[in-house]
Amino acid sequence: MSSHQKTPSEQIGKASRVNLHFSLSLDDGSVIDSNFEQTPATLAIGDGNLPAGFEEHLIGMHPAQTASFTVLPEKAFGQHNPSNVQYFKRESFAPDMALSEGLVVSFADANRGELPGVIQSIGEDEVTVDFNHPLAGKTLTFKVEIVTVENDMAEVV
Repeated sequence: MSSHQKTPSEQIGKASRVNLHFSLSLDDGSVIDSNFEQTPATLAIGDGNLPAGFEEHLIGMHPAQTASFTVLPEKAFGQHNPSNVQYFKRESFAPDMALSEGLVVSFADANRGELPGVIQSIGEDEVTVDFNHPLAGKTLTFKVEIVTVENDMAEVV
Protein backbone atom coordinates (compact mmCIF):
# COMPACT_ATOMS: atom_id res chain seq x y z
CA MET A 1 0.00 0.00 0.00
CA SER A 2 1.21 3.47 -0.74
CA SER A 3 0.01 6.47 1.19
CA HIS A 4 -0.60 9.78 -0.48
CA GLN A 5 2.00 12.30 0.64
CA LYS A 6 0.93 15.92 0.74
CA THR A 7 2.95 18.04 -1.65
CA PRO A 8 4.39 21.35 -0.46
CA SER A 9 1.88 23.18 -2.68
CA GLU A 10 -0.96 21.73 -0.58
CA GLN A 11 0.60 22.81 2.71
CA ILE A 12 0.15 26.20 4.31
CA GLY A 13 3.25 28.34 3.83
CA LYS A 14 4.30 31.87 4.73
CA ALA A 15 2.29 33.42 1.87
CA SER A 16 -0.68 31.04 1.49
CA ARG A 17 -4.32 31.95 1.08
CA VAL A 18 -6.30 29.62 3.34
CA ASN A 19 -10.01 28.82 3.57
CA LEU A 20 -10.84 27.40 6.97
CA HIS A 21 -13.43 26.88 9.63
CA PHE A 22 -12.41 28.08 13.07
CA SER A 23 -13.64 28.70 16.57
CA LEU A 24 -12.07 30.98 19.16
CA SER A 25 -12.67 30.50 22.87
CA LEU A 26 -11.36 31.82 26.19
CA ASP A 27 -9.91 29.94 29.18
CA ASP A 28 -13.37 29.54 30.69
CA GLY A 29 -14.57 27.75 27.54
CA SER A 30 -16.79 30.59 26.32
CA VAL A 31 -16.78 30.76 22.51
CA ILE A 32 -16.00 34.27 21.24
CA ASP A 33 -16.32 33.53 17.52
CA SER A 34 -16.97 30.51 15.29
CA ASN A 35 -17.73 29.89 11.63
CA PHE A 36 -18.10 26.10 11.70
CA GLU A 37 -21.78 26.44 10.76
CA GLN A 38 -21.07 29.04 8.06
CA THR A 39 -19.00 29.66 4.95
CA PRO A 40 -15.27 29.16 5.60
CA ALA A 41 -13.19 32.27 6.29
CA THR A 42 -10.44 33.24 3.84
CA LEU A 43 -7.15 34.32 5.40
CA ALA A 44 -3.87 35.44 3.90
CA ILE A 45 -0.87 34.15 5.84
CA GLY A 46 1.83 36.78 6.30
CA ASP A 47 -0.32 39.84 5.55
CA GLY A 48 0.01 41.18 9.10
CA ASN A 49 -3.70 40.88 9.92
CA LEU A 50 -3.47 37.68 11.99
CA PRO A 51 -1.83 37.17 15.39
CA ALA A 52 1.63 35.59 15.03
CA GLY A 53 0.73 32.77 17.40
CA PHE A 54 -2.23 31.80 15.24
CA GLU A 55 -0.25 31.81 11.97
CA GLU A 56 2.61 29.78 13.51
CA HIS A 57 0.24 26.90 14.20
CA LEU A 58 -1.22 26.93 10.68
CA ILE A 59 2.13 26.71 8.84
CA GLY A 60 2.54 23.18 7.43
CA MET A 61 -1.14 22.22 7.78
CA HIS A 62 -3.01 20.89 4.74
CA PRO A 63 -6.63 20.57 3.49
CA ALA A 64 -8.91 18.39 5.64
CA GLN A 65 -6.55 18.64 8.62
CA THR A 66 -8.00 19.73 11.96
CA ALA A 67 -6.21 21.06 15.03
CA SER A 68 -6.78 22.69 18.38
CA PHE A 69 -4.17 24.95 19.93
CA THR A 70 -3.70 27.59 22.60
CA VAL A 71 -2.11 30.99 21.98
CA LEU A 72 -0.75 33.04 24.89
CA PRO A 73 -1.45 36.82 25.01
CA GLU A 74 2.12 37.69 23.95
CA LYS A 75 1.57 35.92 20.61
CA ALA A 76 -2.08 36.96 20.27
CA PHE A 77 -3.26 40.49 21.08
CA GLY A 78 -0.64 41.37 23.71
CA GLN A 79 -0.97 41.99 27.41
CA HIS A 80 -3.45 44.54 28.70
CA ASN A 81 -1.54 47.83 28.89
CA PRO A 82 -2.79 50.21 31.62
CA SER A 83 -1.34 53.20 29.73
CA ASN A 84 -3.85 52.46 26.94
CA VAL A 85 -6.67 53.43 29.30
CA GLN A 86 -7.38 57.13 28.88
CA TYR A 87 -9.60 59.61 30.70
CA PHE A 88 -11.64 62.26 28.89
CA LYS A 89 -13.78 65.12 30.15
CA ARG A 90 -17.46 64.27 29.70
CA GLU A 91 -17.89 67.57 27.86
CA SER A 92 -15.47 66.43 25.10
CA PHE A 93 -18.21 64.10 23.82
CA ALA A 94 -21.19 65.47 21.88
CA PRO A 95 -24.03 66.31 24.30
CA ASP A 96 -26.49 64.18 22.32
CA MET A 97 -24.15 61.13 22.24
CA ALA A 98 -25.69 58.27 24.20
CA LEU A 99 -22.66 56.94 26.08
CA SER A 100 -22.84 53.53 27.70
CA GLU A 101 -20.30 51.11 29.16
CA GLY A 102 -19.04 48.72 26.49
CA LEU A 103 -19.81 51.14 23.64
CA VAL A 104 -17.06 51.25 20.99
CA VAL A 105 -16.26 54.82 19.97
CA SER A 106 -14.01 55.80 17.08
CA PHE A 107 -11.29 58.34 17.84
CA ALA A 108 -8.64 59.84 15.56
CA ASP A 109 -5.03 58.98 16.41
CA ALA A 110 -2.06 61.34 15.93
CA ASN A 111 -1.90 60.46 12.21
CA ARG A 112 -5.65 60.98 11.79
CA GLY A 113 -6.17 57.23 11.54
CA GLU A 114 -9.15 55.54 13.17
CA LEU A 115 -8.56 54.29 16.71
CA PRO A 116 -11.42 52.40 18.38
CA GLY A 117 -11.86 52.71 22.14
CA VAL A 118 -14.28 50.97 24.48
CA ILE A 119 -16.13 53.04 27.08
CA GLN A 120 -15.13 51.50 30.39
CA SER A 121 -16.93 53.80 32.80
CA ILE A 122 -18.89 57.04 32.77
CA GLY A 123 -18.68 59.51 35.61
CA GLU A 124 -20.38 62.83 36.03
CA ASP A 125 -17.34 64.74 34.75
CA GLU A 126 -15.08 62.01 33.32
CA VAL A 127 -15.31 59.12 30.82
CA THR A 128 -12.80 56.25 30.95
CA VAL A 129 -11.90 54.77 27.55
CA ASP A 130 -9.87 51.58 27.03
CA PHE A 131 -7.84 51.52 23.79
CA ASN A 132 -6.49 47.99 24.37
CA HIS A 133 -7.71 45.30 21.98
CA PRO A 134 -10.74 43.61 23.64
CA LEU A 135 -8.80 40.31 23.68
CA ALA A 136 -5.58 41.80 25.12
CA GLY A 137 -4.33 39.82 28.09
CA LYS A 138 -6.41 36.76 27.15
CA THR A 139 -5.14 33.26 26.44
CA LEU A 140 -7.02 32.06 23.36
CA THR A 141 -7.90 28.54 22.22
CA PHE A 142 -8.44 28.01 18.50
CA LYS A 143 -9.98 25.01 16.77
CA VAL A 144 -9.43 24.93 13.01
CA GLU A 145 -10.37 22.78 10.05
CA ILE A 146 -8.45 23.58 6.87
CA VAL A 147 -10.71 23.54 3.78
CA THR A 148 -8.41 24.71 0.96
CA VAL A 149 -4.88 26.07 0.58
CA GLU A 150 -3.73 28.23 -2.34
CA ASN A 151 -0.02 28.77 -2.81
CA ASP A 152 0.00 30.61 -6.13
CA MET A 153 0.92 33.80 -4.26
CA ALA A 154 4.62 34.70 -4.26
CA GLU A 155 6.38 33.10 -1.30
CA VAL A 156 7.84 35.59 1.15
CA VAL A 157 11.30 34.38 2.16
